[in-house]
Amino acid sequence: MKLLFALALFSIATSPLFAVDEIIPRDERNLSLRNEVQLAIDKGLAFLKARQKADGSWSAAEPNHPALTALPLLAFQREPTGRYLEGQPEFMQKGYAFIRSKAQPNGGIYSRGLANYNTSLALLALLNSGNANDEALIETAHRFIVGQQARALPDPSLDGGIGYGPAGTEHGHPDLDNTLVALEALRAYKITHPSAEAAAGKDLNWSAAIEFISRCQNLPETNKEPWVSTAPADRGGFVYFPGDSKAGKTTLPDGRVAYRSYGTMTYAGLLSYIYADLKKDDPRVTSAVDWLTHNYTLDENPGLQHAGLYYYYHLMSKGLAAAGLKELKLADGRKINWEKELGLKLIDIQNSDGSWVNDTGRWMEKDPVLVTSYCVMALEIIYGEL
Repeated sequence: MKLLFALALFSIATSPLFAVDEIIPRDERNLSLRNEVQLAIDKGLAFLKARQKADGSWSAAEPNHPALTALPLLAFQREPTGRYLEGQPEFMQKGYAFIRSKAQPNGGIYSRGLANYNTSLALLALLNSGNANDEALIETAHRFIVGQQARALPDPSLDGGIGYGPAGTEHGHPDLDNTLVALEALRAYKITHPSAEAAAGKDLNWSAAIEFISRCQNLPETNKEPWVSTAPADRGGFVYFPGDSKAGKTTLPDGRVAYRSYGTMTYAGLLSYIYADLKKDDPRVTSAVDWLTHNYTLDENPGLQHAGLYYYYHLMSKGLAAAGLKELKLADGRKINWEKELGLKLIDIQNSDGSWVNDTGRWMEKDPVLVTSYCVMALEIIYGEL
């Protein structure tokens, strides 16, 4: 039980595994807020349980991507008391069965397209299924994800990254978000299977992954790509992939066109560095933290307004917790406790039925199951930090 619970909380701690009895209030003054956070988690999980389909999945989309079932399962696995991990209930078993049904002959776990994204999240869920029979599927999924890393592409700036890997395309187009989900899954596998990679002689080229991540960062000292922004507002932040930003372009005083940094990808970059074991005092890490601190807000996804707002909240909780940051000093000199602010924000905007949903549909955020999964997992991290 202690091992399972530690693994369920992997995304908030990349250091050694810790036990249930170590998850205690760090400040008794936070006890009331912890109770409110737990209530919001319980309401969110009750909503998710009620929305499961008869086939065990949680998605109404077509194709029915297993990732959209893995995310609710991860939310149940990471519930702070661990009650869903002990003798996992039948509805969770049905969810795992649905994920298994999407296993492909090439080792991936997906329905149609988005192969890396689906396989990575499915792997994370299956690592905690508690079913020893999943081991063979876990091993093939691991090898599939490692095999998606780009090598010797026509555009060398993309080497080392991982893309969606749609069916029929070996590597897809590498991007930072797919690289992040792959690194999280591979890091979790590495913790749970410490000798397997060495024995098989197969592991990701982590150095190449770090170089790809670096080429997504607006930091001229370490990224020599011609599109890199030298504007102070972009410094340290990240784009979607080298030479592309969902936040658009900007023209610099010297006439160069550069790509703007934005919130979700900067948290994705920070987390990716952490999963790849880049040292916390590395200038690439400290510059990312500086950008996130200077652009801290709960009102929008910086650079994208409400597009991807709930994924931003989700990555914020993961990123700041994994970086060990309890307090942020903002540009105006104010010091804020992000976990309290984000926890109260999520409680305040939760719907009466326990769900959350975005008013902007980009990246499927009008799907209440997807968004509720993001928010529940964010609150579970916050619970462990208070």
